Amino acid sequence: MSFEKNIANYFKFEEKGATLNGELRAGLTTFLTMAYILVVNPSMLAVAGIPFDDALFATAIAAFVGCVVMGLWANKPYALAPGMGLNAYFVFSVVLAMGIPWEVALAAVFIEGIIFLIISLPQIGWRTKMINAIPRDLKIATGSGIGMFLAIIGLREMGWIQDDGATLVNLATTEAWGSGEYAIYQHGAIISMVALIAITVMMARGIKGAIIYGILAASVYGWLVGAYDPYNDFLAGGAGWAAAEADWPSKVFEWNGLPEESLGAAFGAFGDIGDDLAGFMLVMIAFLFVDIFDTAGTLYSVGRQAGDLDEDGNLVDSEEAFMSDAAATIVGAAVGTSTTTTYIESAAGVEEGGRTGLTAIVVGVLMLLGILFGPIFMAIPTFAAACALVVIGAMMMKQATEINWDDKEIVLPAFLTMVLMPFTYSIADGIAWGVISYVLIKMGMGKFDEPGPIMYGIAIFMTMFYLGPGDMSTFGWIFDKVL
Repeated sequence: MSFEKNIANYFKFEEKGATLNGELRAGLTTFLTMAYILVVNPSMLAVAGIPFDDALFATAIAAFVGCVVMGLWANKPYALAPGMGLNAYFVFSVVLAMGIPWEVALAAVFIEGIIFLIISLPQIGWRTKMINAIPRDLKIATGSGIGMFLAIIGLREMGWIQDDGATLVNLATTEAWGSGEYAIYQHGAIISMVALIAITVMMARGIKGAIIYGILAASVYGWLVGAYDPYNDFLAGGAGWAAAEADWPSKVFEWNGLPEESLGAAFGAFGDIGDDLAGFMLVMIAFLFVDIFDTAGTLYSVGRQAGDLDEDGNLVDSEEAFMSDAAATIVGAAVGTSTTTTYIESAAGVEEGGRTGLTAIVVGVLMLLGILFGPIFMAIPTFAAACALVVIGAMMMKQATEINWDDKEIVLPAFLTMVLMPFTYSIADGIAWGVISYVLIKMGMGKFDEPGPIMYGIAIFMTMFYLGPGDMSTFGWIFDKVL
């Protein structure tokens, strides 16, 4: 039996409607849309004190382990890497604001991953029960909300929208395009919009690999003209941390060795937990909460797009996917990075035909190569990769038509689930307040038995996480009193 036949049998190509070329193409597509994490995550963690090279190694290893476990065990096309938002919370809220050493914060992530793994075990199945208890319309709204979330991220990274003190968000300063140091044909916003339209035209024509072609064309053109990347112009108000000008890769190969400080730092920090046990517990629960619902929302939404739901609308073999995510978080914390989670950018690969775990493995291998070939991967301009997020976001919005908008009891919870994701820049926040509002509305209607015990439990837990006396959450107040 040929090698290709063995691969097809192992990953069940025929059953899932997959092909080898399609899986390889899907893996490359997903990787190109999330390769930015190889530079963004180390740059952010460096602010907390973790050396950049250590964080790059940890980012690549965590992504590789998560993707390979997801691919070989769960056989799903979902890619994993240290999560955006989670790393910002790690750096700015935990380390800088709370003053907790980054080593202790890594220990909190490590323990959170272990708890995540335990509650995901099939013998326990808490994660699956929680997700299945959420009403179908709210789960559908999660998918549409994530599409909107992807769109606002993509448009920001393309340079088409920016923050505004008066209106919160606004169109970028288009009148400045081409009036400064860079000509209009060098502006990343223009290049990315051309690429976005080109990708859409190719997809409409049925051309396979459209997203890859668009990203690569925008990248090469950007390198040739030295394109301006508005998202990464931090001094001009951009949010990114990389170079503001697209340059050819300076090197092909680079190896900086094993981490000198972050490897195993979480284990050495366990002895310091007692110095602030209340703060440690609060941070650990915060990481656990966000990881649970970020991952749940992402897995359900991408799984729905991949046709990976059963007749009841539940994710097939969800325990394996959840445990893959938990394993990656544990490994990532051990080598020196914040929480690892499933990436919504996986939708890009699914859109390109990814249906099996081989897609995830391709992403994992490419992420691992980031340790050796980081200069090439990091040279892909942010604006080039971002256009893929917008087109995928548009594709995911079609799910909103399946919500029962005639049901007045579900309209507000579904709407809050959708709009709070882009407005708060958090998948978890959207899910949380969708669930809370749903339970409260059912109670207001006198339908106390409809939410069920699990939904009541989730709503109470989330309310305790967000609300509490003074400027603390209920959890923070309890830990402060008890510990």
